[in-house]
Amino acid sequence: MSNRPTIKDLAFAAGVSTATVDRVLNSRTQVRSVTAERVLLAAEEIGYHGSNLLKIRYQESKPKRTVRFLLQRETDPFYQALGNALEREAALVTHLNLNCEIVFMDEVTPNCIASNLRNCDDVAAVGVVALDHQSVIAEVESLYQKHIPTVALLSDLSTDRYAGYIGWDSQKVGRTAAWTIDKLCRKSGKIAVLLGSHRYLGQQLSETSFINYFRERGERFTVIPPVLNLDDDRLAAESTAELLDSHPDIVGIYSAGGGYNGMIQTLRQEKGPHEIIAVCNELTEETRLALRDGYIQMAINTPIATVARAAISRLSHLITVSTEITPKYDYFNADLYISENI
Repeated sequence: MSNRPTIKDLAFAAGVSTATVDRVLNSRTQVRSVTAERVLLAAEEIGYHGSNLLKIRYQESKPKRTVRFLLQRETDPFYQALGNALEREAALVTHLNLNCEIVFMDEVTPNCIASNLRNCDDVAAVGVVALDHQSVIAEVESLYQKHIPTVALLSDLSTDRYAGYIGWDSQKVGRTAAWTIDKLCRKSGKIAVLLGSHRYLGQQLSETSFINYFRERGERFTVIPPVLNLDDDRLAAESTAELLDSHPDIVGIYSAGGGYNGMIQTLRQEKGPHEIIAVCNELTEETRLALRDGYIQMAINTPIATVARAAISRLSHLITVSTEITPKYDYFNADLYISENI
C-alpha cells in the first residue's frame, strides 16, 4: 500500500477543496495567484508527487510581464554580452512571469532610438542605451506618463521623468584614464581624446573629467580638442591616423567611447608597442591582445553582470508596485585591466 500523498491530502494541507487542487493542476479555470501559491507550498511541504507540475501551472497562472531592452549594434561583442546577461538575470526572477526582450538597434540616430521607444507601449518596462537628445527624452517622458518605467543604461539622460540610471560613474572613469596616462607617460607632449558623440552624457562627462585632471596639474601635457568617430571602428582608425599625422608629438590617447578597435588598428600600423600610452573602454578579444602586445596600457571595463542584475532588479520591482516612478541612480566601479591581470 502506497503512503504517497493524494490530492485529498494536498487539499487538506492547503485548506482548499479537491476541486480547487484539480483546477490548479489542470488549468481548467483561472485560480487566484495567492490560492495557487498556497497549493504549491503545501505540495512541497507534504512531498506531493505532482509539485513540479504545480510549479509550472503556478508560473503559467501569472500574467506575463515583458521588459524590453533597447541596446546598440548587434555585431558589437559588448552588446551581445550585455543582452545575454540581461536574459540570464531575467530568467532568475521566479516570482514574476518575466519575458525579457532584447532589441538591437543597428542604427543609433536619435530618430531611430525615439522610434523604438515609441513602440514600447505594449511592455511593462524599458531599458535603453541612448543619446541624450530632445526626441529621445520626449519618448522617455511619454512612457513615464503611461506609467511604463524606463531606465537609462551606461549613459544617463537629462530628465527626471524616468526610472533612473544604471552604469559606471563617468567622472571617476575619466579621471582614472587621465591618471593612467599621467603616470605612465615618460615625456611631455600632446594628448588626444576620441569620442563617439557628445550626445552620450557618459562620454561627455568622461571627457570633461579627463581634461580637468590635466588642467589641475600644470603644463606637462596639452590635451587637444576631441575627435568624434560616431563609435565606428573605420572612422576611429581614420581619425587616429589623421591625429598622428597632424600631431607627431602625441604621447597619449584616450578613447572615451566605442571605436577603440579602429584606434588599435592604426596604432599597430603606425607605432611601436608602448610608444603611445593609450587607454580605452572594455575588455574584448581585441583589447586583450592589444594589452598583451603593448598597444594599449589599460582597458576600463563595464561590470556587465552587475549592470544587468541591477537593471532587472530595478525594473522587476517597479512593475510590481503601484507607487510613483522616481529616479534611482546605481553607480558601479569599473573593472580595470592591464597587461598583468588579463
